Amino acid sequence: MKRFIIERDIPGIGQFSMTELCGAARASNQALAEIGPNIQWQHSYVAADKTFCVYLANGEADIRQHAELSGIPFSKVTEVSQIIDPLTANN
Repeated sequence: MKRFIIERDIPGIGQFSMTELCGAARASNQALAEIGPNIQWQHSYVAADKTFCVYLANGEADIRQHAELSGIPFSKVTEVSQIIDPLTANN
């Protein structure tokens, strides 16, 4: 599977209550269960008016299907080509 960053523009999400965030997570999990093993949600970063979600998927079509089923649209999908971290400096 490939790694993707999914950017979602959701006004005010940084101020959503835990109950509201739980509802979004439930909708996402239900869509993932319906699609099957070709897509996995790793985690999301919640900012002022955006989320940045990290997913593993076979392709962008799986990301689109997830957005349709969950009712959580996305603004941009970017495939991750490399991951670097502090240990990369040791190579």
